[in-house]
Amino acid sequence: MIRYTHIWAFQVRPGRVEEFLHHYAGAGTWALLFRRAPGYIGTRLLRDRNDPLRFVTVDDWESEEHYRAFRTQFTSEYEALDRDCEGLMMAETALGQLSDWVA
Repeated sequence: MIRYTHIWAFQVRPGRVEEFLHHYAGAGTWALLFRRAPGYIGTRLLRDRNDPLRFVTVDDWESEEHYRAFRTQFTSEYEALDRDCEGLMMAETALGQLSDWVA
């Protein structure tokens, strides 16, 4: 199976970690939105051992086509949730869009 993966890094504002976790954990509001779309596999949330305010999310999809269809179908919900999460982070960085299929 070819997977499509989005990886993001976040620097969370002090005092906002619990709220961040509510939205970004594997069973958080982002994952609940993603689960509404075919092809979503899951989300992993990683926390930096040396910086408790730094997190990385790994969102796995069956294919890029599944992800693109999700973004098209759920554009308004995605944008609304993104607005709800504004202010939680000091920084948000896309680390890449990857496929685990390598020839």
